[in-house]
Amino acid sequence: MKQVRVLGVALDSAMQHMVLLKPILEEPGEGRVLPIWIGPQEATSIAIAIEDEVPPRPLTHDLMKTLLDTVGAHVTRVDVTRIDDGTFYAEISVTTPTGSLVLDARPSDAVALAVRADAAIWVAEGVLDEAAIPAEMVSLEGDEEKLDEFKKFLDEVDPEDFQG
Repeated sequence: MKQVRVLGVALDSAMQHMVLLKPILEEPGEGRVLPIWIGPQEATSIAIAIEDEVPPRPLTHDLMKTLLDTVGAHVTRVDVTRIDDGTFYAEISVTTPTGSLVLDARPSDAVALAVRADAAIWVAEGVLDEAAIPAEMVSLEGDEEKLDEFKKFLDEVDPEDFQG
């Protein structure tokens, strides 16, 4: 396993969201980056957390963190354990007053929770070997403009906009 950090959230050329994970001991622009494609809600949640933004109402991952805190539990680490037919798998390790648990999770949810809980994120070597790309292929330039647009959206969004 290699410990990674969240490099950012980005869009690919098909406008699909992805979270970018980079081994912590590798220099910026060097080594590898692991892109994991995620849904737009999870991308929003991760972006808000890494930017230390506070949404007007708690997002699902904020609620998960609050629930864990309320019952005296905390996330100790997150592991991206494997990739199978293009699907990534992750686990969340949680310490509770009654012992430790390992929970199956989607990587997007695991990363969103780890960022909020300041928990370490680890990726299996085999996953990096299979799915990581050279770091020089990743550019986060122009993402500030996207982030500004997203912040404007958050300021103007009304919860009623999401009612069916």
